[in-house]
Amino acid sequence: MALRAGGRALRLLPGRLRAHGARLGSVGTAEAAEDTEVNTRKKTFTEVQTERLEQAERTVLIKCPSRLNEKKLLQYLSSHGKINSHFFFENRGIHALVEFSEKSSVASLQDIVGIPKAAEHHVVPFKSRLFTFTLKNPVTKAAQETPVHLSPQSHIPVNELIQKLYRADSISSQMYILLNEYQLTEENTKLRFLACSLVQDFARAYFPDSTVKPFGSSVNTFGKLGCDVDMFLDFHDTQEHATQMKKGPFEMEYQMKRLPSERLATQKILSVIGDCLDNFGPGCMSIQKILNARCPLVKFAHQPTGFQCDLSVSNSIAIKSSELLYIYGNLDSRVRALVFSLRCWARVHGLTNSVPGTWITNFSLTMMVMFFLQKRSPPIIPTLDQLKELADEKDKHIIGGNDCSFVSDLSKINPTKNTETLDELLCDFFEYFGNFDFRKNSLNLRRGKEVNKPESSPLYIWNPFEQDLNISKNVNQPQLEKFVAMARESAWILQKEDRTQRMINKEPWGLAALLTPFGKSNPNKMRRTKGLGSETIRSLLDSLKLSNASNLQKAVGK
Repeated sequence: MALRAGGRALRLLPGRLRAHGARLGSVGTAEAAEDTEVNTRKKTFTEVQTERLEQAERTVLIKCPSRLNEKKLLQYLSSHGKINSHFFFENRGIHALVEFSEKSSVASLQDIVGIPKAAEHHVVPFKSRLFTFTLKNPVTKAAQETPVHLSPQSHIPVNELIQKLYRADSISSQMYILLNEYQLTEENTKLRFLACSLVQDFARAYFPDSTVKPFGSSVNTFGKLGCDVDMFLDFHDTQEHATQMKKGPFEMEYQMKRLPSERLATQKILSVIGDCLDNFGPGCMSIQKILNARCPLVKFAHQPTGFQCDLSVSNSIAIKSSELLYIYGNLDSRVRALVFSLRCWARVHGLTNSVPGTWITNFSLTMMVMFFLQKRSPPIIPTLDQLKELADEKDKHIIGGNDCSFVSDLSKINPTKNTETLDELLCDFFEYFGNFDFRKNSLNLRRGKEVNKPESSPLYIWNPFEQDLNISKNVNQPQLEKFVAMARESAWILQKEDRTQRMINKEPWGLAALLTPFGKSNPNKMRRTKGLGSETIRSLLDSLKLSNASNLQKAVGK
């Protein structure tokens, strides 16, 4: 069962399976998975995003009664055009996402939808793609109404996940089970692009040629069910049109408001869009305009889809970072499984947090995993400099003076010859960073090498594109010490545990043991940890030359 679960996870994911698929299931399963994914990996990041955005513009979201006749609803909607796909989900009531084959079907539906009757409140007459579906005679039709299948939009709790991990037969299988439970589903991905498309409808009232696109975890293949939607307002197409104007004896251009800086223009644009969403956006709640941040943004809750959203203006380097991770996530099936497992491990032990602070961010942790995979022998993923060498003319991008060029065509990247199992990689990750000389060295993903730190931040991870920036500058010394202590403890658990005996005793083992707060699964574990403390702390101090032994003692004991 566990192997079949791992195989199912792989079939959902783009990635190279020839070298690794047979290790996780039957040969037939691996071949079927590979056949399914060959078509997916032909698509570049840009091609996938373009298809998703176009798909979202043909999609509507309908709030439904708690019980309805699904067949009759679809028959009614089909009178406006062919339906490609649909699904139902729960979010403050039942909602249906319906994707039509043609954009004209949405306009046809909008033409017959009524304006809400406003007995107490006045309404803003905006024809959105958010509808409410009701039954005119709900009492007489109750017998025909049946519950619909609901697509999950959040991952299962960790304690339920751990129960599933018990039934696996290897740590590798456990990691693929976690990936299958936590990764974004096809339905959730469609919902994310629809949220961007609905915001775009408002943005285009002011900027008709603009687009609103997701970036970050929603598109880089490392998004977890329930994560926020990062989106940006893009004027790139407008700028391209301006540069492609035919030149003749005359030149014409629009008269526009001129501002002293791009930052001020960004702030004004976001301020207007934020007010628009606040005053007129159906379901847009808790608007916060954070305009003085390094990257100005508008935060809001989009109640119809259930997402927390961050809207910024064109951030080209952030998009290139999303594309880079998209490539890494598609190169090898082990990459995403390792990242998801380590992110879950870090959250359970308080090493990461959903709010800003001095802890390691998910992005920094993901980059640490990428660096670790570049350091394997042979490497599992290439360095950024190696990807740059494979780039052709269309892949050349200089953004703000930074070279952001790398190959976009995945078929140009040779598969790795590395055959290590996820069991080995997980344990070696903890050993590698449990003994890493953070005092002296930094992580450089362009070169795939440790280099001397240019400044004294406890954790220094070079921004892959803006080389003068440290993406982990927020991390302080106590948080780094806690990470090192947890890594050492996790490596110890994986190396010393008696898996067979733990399975007989129905105790957490493998990844499940790592996802149980240390000391809670076994009352003797805290005593063992404290007994081991002096030896562990001495070795940590020797390897890392950390100055604050008391903080490390607290970290190991947690």
